Amino acid sequence: MGIPVIDFSKIEGKERADTLAEIDRCCEEWGFFQLINHGITEELLERVKKVATECYKLEREQGFKNSKPVQLLNDLVEKKSAEKIENVDWEDVFLLSDENDTEWPSKTIGFKETMKEYRIELKKLGHKVMEIMDENLGLPKGYIKNAFDGGIDNAAFFGTKVSHYPPCPYPEKVNALRAHTDAGGVVLLFQDDEVKGLQMLKDGVWIDVQPLKNAIVINTGDQIEVLSNGRYKSIWHRVVPQTDGQRRSIASFYNPSLKATIQPAVEKKVEDATKYPKFVFEDYMSIYLEQKFQAKEPRFQAVEAI
Repeated sequence: MGIPVIDFSKIEGKERADTLAEIDRCCEEWGFFQLINHGITEELLERVKKVATECYKLEREQGFKNSKPVQLLNDLVEKKSAEKIENVDWEDVFLLSDENDTEWPSKTIGFKETMKEYRIELKKLGHKVMEIMDENLGLPKGYIKNAFDGGIDNAAFFGTKVSHYPPCPYPEKVNALRAHTDAGGVVLLFQDDEVKGLQMLKDGVWIDVQPLKNAIVINTGDQIEVLSNGRYKSIWHRVVPQTDGQRRSIASFYNPSLKATIQPAVEKKVEDATKYPKFVFEDYMSIYLEQKFQAKEPRFQAVEAI
């Protein structure tokens, strides 16, 4: 079983109502779905794959070979230990944002230009997805986007995490990425076409987020759960290491400004009172960074106490 796949082109046609309903169901019951025919050209996506892969080989691979997870694994194997490495991930990762563009990889031809173009197009898609959530939740158009802005000088944050998960000879001893929910708003993931590894927790069972060529995977973060008053929920997910193939993952996240105030926008019946507090996102993030890989409910309780 894989996660639902939605033809996003139908949102503009006579099947709009059915497509809206399907996205609403995915947000309520899954927290994950894949979009095809989303409007980002295949030509651009192929360029993104190319420069990301080349960047890893040219600028990142040697560093990973000397990284802490590799050293820890080598030590375990040498000692013939049965232990598992719990507190680091088998992942090479770096962040792209408008704020750090002077620090982007610079040796890979076409990387910066391609990723800037891709981020522009993906941000547009993120706005469309949030507007659909607005509509399905009965909120004014642009409500979620505006909620994520913390004022004129504090626009919502749009970051892109470029990850590679090299093949691991002892996958039982490491986590590629530990299980967690995402702290922010909407995540738009361009994952590897061929190498699996991403899983989400559905009804107590880990399910593969199946590789699908040039699809964009959408998942909802903790702040969408709060805004929807629990109707949409952030979902636990993880990456499991593979013995064969190198998995590429480009996850972009549309998050509130650190100064944004987040609170439920959707009312519930009196007998099912609001269970999420009103808080400043920066306060939530300070807690999340300490508790990312732990249960999410105590985070909401902790931020309420601030």
